[in-house]
Amino acid sequence: MAILLHITTLADWAAGLAAGAYRPASLAAEGFIHCSTYAQAAATANRYFRGRQDLVLLCIDEARLTAPLRFEPPPGRTDLFPHLYGPLAPSAVLRVVGFPRPGRRVRAARKSAMTTRRYETV
Repeated sequence: MAILLHITTLADWAAGLAAGAYRPASLAAEGFIHCSTYAQAAATANRYFRGRQDLVLLCIDEARLTAPLRFEPPPGRTDLFPHLYGPLAPSAVLRVVGFPRPGRRVRAARKSAMTTRRYETV
């Protein structure tokens, strides 16, 4: 089972649950939802979300996605990131993990029994 990760706020995730599908602002603005692999998530958190206190990490089962998924490079880079081209069905989310303390750097730790990784502050 391939797991993708998405960083969001608890409020935005709760709104998506209430609406029956998660549609972050990036879906309307860019046409897709930004996701990460395990290897990319810590760097993404440190680059775009450092200092935030209201974050959760969605652990998404790639096999349960109902919208198209493409692995594409960001502008000016060659590494490929998962982009979901449509709303995220709550049934595709296996686990919602609270994110580390604000203002601290994040690094990936070992995998747990649920095939998700823990993220620790350093």
